[in-house]
Amino acid sequence: MTDNFRYQPPQTPWLDILYQDKDLIVLNKPSGLLTNPGRGAELADCLFSRVKAQFELAQLVHRLDLSTSGVVVMALRRKAERELKRQFAAREVKKRYLAVVAGQLKTESGSIDLPLAVDTDQAPRQKVCEQQGKAALTHYRLLQQYASSALLELRPITGRSHQLRVHMLALGHPILGDAFYAPAAIVAAAPRLLLHAASLQLQHPYSGQALEFTADTDFVNANGSLNWPAETF
Repeated sequence: MTDNFRYQPPQTPWLDILYQDKDLIVLNKPSGLLTNPGRGAELADCLFSRVKAQFELAQLVHRLDLSTSGVVVMALRRKAERELKRQFAAREVKKRYLAVVAGQLKTESGSIDLPLAVDTDQAPRQKVCEQQGKAALTHYRLLQQYASSALLELRPITGRSHQLRVHMLALGHPILGDAFYAPAAIVAAAPRLLLHAASLQLQHPYSGQALEFTADTDFVNANGSLNWPAETF
């Protein structure tokens, strides 16, 4: 979080539930809402606490950054929690993100294979670190090129903290609205971080059935155009 950060989580919808059964619940998290509580009473309101108030046995199995929106799954039973965590740890869960990044892409698709570590001078920021970083791999594909930005599909294979944001920065195309990593003009070019967890594929923790959950984003229309005024950077 930046130094001038003030937590003002969105209140509506309180919970955007995409799917629910006795084992799991899937939600569309809005940008600006923590997945799990931070330190201090002012950071207590989060997606997990809201779910927990209705489903006492709910447990987190993964998380999205505060500013990232999109699909989050939680377990509603202990056995489901163990199995879902196993799937995430084994990298069996397939994740697809949408992001709007700055600049004109030179190649329409590719992979970023750069290890990441915490930047100890600016924690919780992350950085590329060949010596001490943990392996991190992201595949990307251009979906739409605009005048000075581009809509990308991102498929992270690993799940490192801030992976997509740092990998896009390393590629030379920071994500619009990224107050952690983008230059000021690119931060100001969007009303929020333009990163959205669009879909999640996993196996049902009890039946083993293949499931896919999707959530629309608020920053791109169905035709691929952006949902805010003309670019200003």
